[in-house]
Amino acid sequence: MQLNKIPTTIVTGFLGSGKTTLLSNVLKQAAGKRIAVIVNEFGELDIDSDLLRACPLDCPEGEEGEQTSQRSDDGFYELANGCICCTVEEEFLPVMQQLVARRGDIDHILIETSGLALPKPLVQAFNWPGIKEYCTVDAVITVVDGAAVAAGRFAHDEDKVQAQRAADESLDHDPSLQELLDDQLSAADLVVVSKNDLLNDEERARVQAIIAHEVPNTVKTVYIENGEAALDVLLGIDAATESRIDEVHNHHDHHHAHGAHHDHAHDHFDSFVVTLGEVQSDLLQDTLTQLVEEHNIFRVKGFAAVHGKPMRQVFQVVGTRLDRYFDRLWQPEEVRKTQLVFIGKGIHKEQIENILHDALSA
Repeated sequence: MQLNKIPTTIVTGFLGSGKTTLLSNVLKQAAGKRIAVIVNEFGELDIDSDLLRACPLDCPEGEEGEQTSQRSDDGFYELANGCICCTVEEEFLPVMQQLVARRGDIDHILIETSGLALPKPLVQAFNWPGIKEYCTVDAVITVVDGAAVAAGRFAHDEDKVQAQRAADESLDHDPSLQELLDDQLSAADLVVVSKNDLLNDEERARVQAIIAHEVPNTVKTVYIENGEAALDVLLGIDAATESRIDEVHNHHDHHHAHGAHHDHAHDHFDSFVVTLGEVQSDLLQDTLTQLVEEHNIFRVKGFAAVHGKPMRQVFQVVGTRLDRYFDRLWQPEEVRKTQLVFIGKGIHKEQIENILHDALSA
């Protein structure tokens, strides 16, 4: 570890790859480490930061019943107004300056980028005066959805992609998404393949071949389930990524070199929040499943207030996979409501909102 510098782990990865789940497990294992968390949410609702704040039901406790990881609101910094790679100077640097001022109280910094952020501009910021002297990038961890990659999404062989892709997954034809995944892998010091339990040996080999095409063999790849990875695998890599980041060439640099308009992949997405009252959980699940089948919705995530249940229920939809679980009790002062972020292409808030209202009030 570089002496006197706060190690910083940047977790990047595409929408729905499992970044938040991975970070939640890091915080569960933190064992007294004083960790500052920066969350860059894409959309109007800070679902990810709320998920990270909520201690899981099986959160380990210290000897006196205290949580072992330090997760007060003081440790959370939310950058919700724009992609972190586009707003480094306006949004990210002021937060880093605050952390530098508190460096005696911080052991590690975790940054979860939005699924649409490019890691390179963010890493380059660690070479800025006032940051470089006090912080270093311990590692860029790129989280990859193993099941999605195994199915041929974002692969290099476009003909193979077309053959393996279901007709209703037209979003994945967008070449900018391929470039985004390439750029996220190009900066990686560690690649984490999530959803390993959904892969067989042949699919795992396919994923490894795609990753190997993008990263040198010196970059380790680990396969995980449910976001669970040992802390010493994720932290303490001491890569000092900022010292080599200028050597990393990516599609974004290429476009700028040829005078192209500054146009990240996330410019092609629609994102909005739908707010509802209390709902029937099964009915909401069925309605979301139908919406994903009939509309070009790539990602849904949020919380539901379920009739007759004292706990808040989390909904996560990636492609055709839908997960739901209860994460914590509703607090007495909270308004019981349902809020869902929709991310897709060519989707319209009013239309989706009307469908949900009609289905859930039937």
